[in-house]
Amino acid sequence: MARNTDISLRSEVIYSIYVRNHSEEGTFKGVIKDLNRIEDLGVDIIWLMPIHPIGKINRKGKLGCPYAIEDYKEINPEYGSLEDFKLLIEETHRRKMKIIIDVVYNHTSPDSKLLNDHPEWFFRKKDGTTGNKVGEWTDIIDLDYSNKELWDYQVETLKYWSNLGVDGFRCDVASLIPIDFWKKAREEVKIINEDTIWLSESVDQDFLLYLRSEGVLCHSDSEIFEAFDISYDYDTYRFFTEYLNGYITLEEYLEKKKAQEYIYPNNYVKLRFVENHDNPRAAFLFEEEVDLKNWTAFSFFEKGTQLIYAGQEVRDNNCPSLFDKDLVNWNRDKEYFNYIKKLITIKGKEIFSYGDYKILKSSKIGVVEAEYTYKGKKIIGIFNVEGKIGDYSISLNDGVYKDLIGDVDIEIINGEMKLRRLPIIFEMAYSIFE
Repeated sequence: MARNTDISLRSEVIYSIYVRNHSEEGTFKGVIKDLNRIEDLGVDIIWLMPIHPIGKINRKGKLGCPYAIEDYKEINPEYGSLEDFKLLIEETHRRKMKIIIDVVYNHTSPDSKLLNDHPEWFFRKKDGTTGNKVGEWTDIIDLDYSNKELWDYQVETLKYWSNLGVDGFRCDVASLIPIDFWKKAREEVKIINEDTIWLSESVDQDFLLYLRSEGVLCHSDSEIFEAFDISYDYDTYRFFTEYLNGYITLEEYLEKKKAQEYIYPNNYVKLRFVENHDNPRAAFLFEEEVDLKNWTAFSFFEKGTQLIYAGQEVRDNNCPSLFDKDLVNWNRDKEYFNYIKKLITIKGKEIFSYGDYKILKSSKIGVVEAEYTYKGKKIIGIFNVEGKIGDYSISLNDGVYKDLIGDVDIEIINGEMKLRRLPIIFEMAYSIFE
């Protein structure tokens, strides 16, 4: 982990926006119109997916993928002007939220300005032509970081956006770029803003091992944490999907979660999510609302920064295409907004940043139980992810506790409580002598 990472990030919520599909306009001004609603939701940080011009050669879909960038120092004219972007930064800051942007430094579009200006900075195949190391990424060509001049150029672009007021960077496939580059970038950008947020899209185990077998540089999360504040939770996401598909048990999945507490530095921060722009919507994975609510609540409860992909808060079940106009369905379930808002309010408690976190051994198979303890307080979450019924044994004093999510009373008698189908989070005073 970066030594100076602020672990208060564990109590914060990042809201991911794809400008093209966020509004009918598909512009920065369209996002500005929505800032009051996003502020009301309780978001701390807005993350804009790439805002730069998109290349035309080998485009995917009609409009192209925002991760096939033509120029790192320009604004996609489809989204508006640089002045529009500056206004979005200003309006975001005025609402006490931060804003980070996507930087895609592993590759560019095949017709990028950088290729025209510095062809020597690009990866070359055996025949000397440009290309990439991952076959299905047909609309991009890889950069070659053996060129230290490229390092200087990329750091300067980061400093350019930081000087404009950007609060941090979500770094696309950061694992494929030398960690020493990211360390250099962190140190130099810190001169402009020492509180810059560094979020890494790391990769899952299978992809990492495949790339290494092909002789391609790929850093593990442990290495990524040397330079970044936050890393994707892809080291456990694969096991999540394996559990949902019946290949492993809930207990096996949770063991992977528990391992994060001893394989990463003490101040590690993971990006927790149940969906993102590369994976299915949570409302698609969980057709039953009660299942969706349990898994979403557990994700918020976990140690780490929470990600919301725009549209998640209204239970949109369509993950918008990256390559075409494919609007978020903002009218699908407006009531679900209040559920997410409640979870964000709970997440903001400082115990989620600084507390001692444990996933406990559940007294009933199919139920996840976890807790934090901090400064004489304890907060407990019980997530009935498999729809169990009956009594549930819990190591708490008898009494009546208030569920923070549903605002209902939970009674414990003789160390047992009645399971609810919905998730439960409650807090109480705590003594180590109990």
